[in-house]
Amino acid sequence: MRIGIVCYPTFGASGVVATELGMALAEKGHTVHFITYDRPVRLRDHPNVFYHEVRVSDYPLFDYQPYELVLTSKLVDVAKFAGLDLLHVHYAIPHASAAWMAQKILEAEGVRLPFITTLHGTDITLVGRDPSFEPVITFSMERSNAVTAVSESLKKDTLSHFPLKREVQVIPNFVCVDQYRHEPDPKLRARFAPNGEKLLVHVSNFRPVKRVDDVMHMFAELRKSMPVRLLLIGDGPERQRIETMCRASQNCHSIQFLGKMTRPEEVVASCDLFVLTSESESFGLAALEAMACGVPVVSTDSGGLPEVNIHGESGLLSPVGDFRAMAANALAILGDPASQAKYRKGALAQADRFDLSLVLPIYEELYKSVVALETV
Repeated sequence: MRIGIVCYPTFGASGVVATELGMALAEKGHTVHFITYDRPVRLRDHPNVFYHEVRVSDYPLFDYQPYELVLTSKLVDVAKFAGLDLLHVHYAIPHASAAWMAQKILEAEGVRLPFITTLHGTDITLVGRDPSFEPVITFSMERSNAVTAVSESLKKDTLSHFPLKREVQVIPNFVCVDQYRHEPDPKLRARFAPNGEKLLVHVSNFRPVKRVDDVMHMFAELRKSMPVRLLLIGDGPERQRIETMCRASQNCHSIQFLGKMTRPEEVVASCDLFVLTSESESFGLAALEAMACGVPVVSTDSGGLPEVNIHGESGLLSPVGDFRAMAANALAILGDPASQAKYRKGALAQADRFDLSLVLPIYEELYKSVVALETV
């Protein structure tokens, strides 16, 4: 099939999943066209993969550039000249409405282009709940040829927040377990934990919803019981505040900010515990990627996290904001070698349940069904 993928090209989960899905489809022999305003950070060269940049001109008339309209025009152009069989748009805003407009333009020219909308989280739970967006999001989802959500929790939120009359199919995020390092790198461990301390790691976009200050509080609490160090990977609006908080604490010498990394799993695999303190997570891809490295997870119990991090198996859950409980959970996992080995094994087993080899065929079947419906 010839598939168009629309996504945000950033380090966020929706863009990462969309890119890795497209690369996997290309490996299976499909032709994949990525259509977005910048080259996706995870996009790699492949003979079956093409990238189309959406360029917005700077007209003095506009205070805010009309990205949705330019995207629509680019979708029409690529669909016609690449002969796309379908579009798969990731993140509802504004991709789903742009896909619908492109579909209608092409329909007037006698060209059919079905589209699938995949919901990833904040497009529904945060941005989508803004009343100014609700009518457009509802309209676009109703007119998508299929709608998927990355977790049962997100599906529930979607049906709760929007007056939909259609089915939403759950297709979870995924990892390719074989591509992850499953053993620590002694040189990396010596670099980050020179005295043999346990290594904690957090990866995020440093937005308020991630509650990175809770990571800091949890780390300080855990240090009262055992020698540990903390690695913070990523960047975003809260990073400066967290760095200031770190410098004012007595633990800053044991904390390192590593910034954005294209392959954070190369560091994560050498850590002992992944910490995720989010107020809301529709899935928790970063936690799943840690599990694919064999790293157990201490996380909150919000949104879709209990579907990914199985309490007592791959890690431990606690209520949002309860950093003391998270520190106690970390101690329970790291306190002795037998416990750490148990949770490490459980993390790998949980990651196997979300392996790409199990999820990719579900998407392929959905593509076939949507294209078949359109050609009847």
